[in-house]
Amino acid sequence: MSQPVLQWTEAGAERRASWRSEAGLPPPGRVLPVDDTLTAAQAVRLASEGTALLWRSDFHNARQLLQAMGRRMERRPGRRAPAASPLEAFHQHRQQQGQRAAVLGKVLIELDGGYGIALPRAPDLRLACSEAWGPADGQSSVAALRELLGLVGAHEWRKKGVAVPALGDAAAGRIHPHYGVFSPVRGEYLDLVAAAPLPALDLAFDIGTGTGVLAAILARRGVRHVVATDQDPRALACARDNLARLGLQTQVDLVAADLFPPGRAPLVVCNPPWLPARPSAPIERAIYDEDSRMLRGFLGGLADHLAPGGEGWLVLSDLAEHLGLRAPGQLEAWIAAGGLRVVARASVKPRHPKAADRQDPLHAARARELTWLWRLALK
Repeated sequence: MSQPVLQWTEAGAERRASWRSEAGLPPPGRVLPVDDTLTAAQAVRLASEGTALLWRSDFHNARQLLQAMGRRMERRPGRRAPAASPLEAFHQHRQQQGQRAAVLGKVLIELDGGYGIALPRAPDLRLACSEAWGPADGQSSVAALRELLGLVGAHEWRKKGVAVPALGDAAAGRIHPHYGVFSPVRGEYLDLVAAAPLPALDLAFDIGTGTGVLAAILARRGVRHVVATDQDPRALACARDNLARLGLQTQVDLVAADLFPPGRAPLVVCNPPWLPARPSAPIERAIYDEDSRMLRGFLGGLADHLAPGGEGWLVLSDLAEHLGLRAPGQLEAWIAAGGLRVVARASVKPRHPKAADRQDPLHAARARELTWLWRLALK
């Protein structure tokens, strides 16, 4: 599939380059080449009006401009009154996140056909870009600075990895997330899977494997054969890399599938997105699942993929209930409608920093959040 094309006028000449947007946004219609003479106030005003700002000066100063724009947006007058409910707070928060991303995403950087950046003090992003976008095609391209900085962060995650105590010691128990694949930084849900009693050791399905972390934990716990599925090619490549790093590639088969592989297993595990809302970028699909499609699909299809006497493990936060995004009792109703019963469940308090951050707009809900492992069986 060909890349969209961005067109602009610079120094009296018509210019064009491939347009890159992870969120699939169309190329901006108005592009203004800018340099260090542009102030943060001017940049926010132009970007808010829909003008994209193609940076033509020191790369480090572009990063500083982006930070200054972010601070200015935080100080903008006319902020909304405090939300009347957690649900209203959530919608306000998402709207503000979207507005901020739209404005800050208007600062653009041009890359040459080999992913090089011809700006003073520009970092070498060739490897990070290749990891995210594939080999360079020899064509110049333009991307948002914010997205390029995300590539850098993803490259560092991939290089250093994330320690997962449930996989063993720090040297042998690390997961290396790829760009666009959600990092397993919330270790409490991994601990639940590592501690629950296994119903069998011969076979398990891991639905929506992502980085492959749950499949790896099951394999390390002694499950002899794990079939892990995902429909995202990036996730499958990431899981394959991690399983090879951990020496578990012969125990785990990776299958491209939307939810279940063929057959039945005595253990079927799923950690679906936790919030029923529309994702605004591909990476958010690990958090937001519009209309709870994956959650309902798992619960609705689990009975057809459980072996007799087997268990389905659903790993899910209850933040959606505390935010008012899912009605109390709705999850239990979906479980019952799927021909399932609850064998047992265990919970743990989140340990991530936002859970204790009273300045977070969703703190009232986060303070009550629990992450649950639901052990389900056929009725």
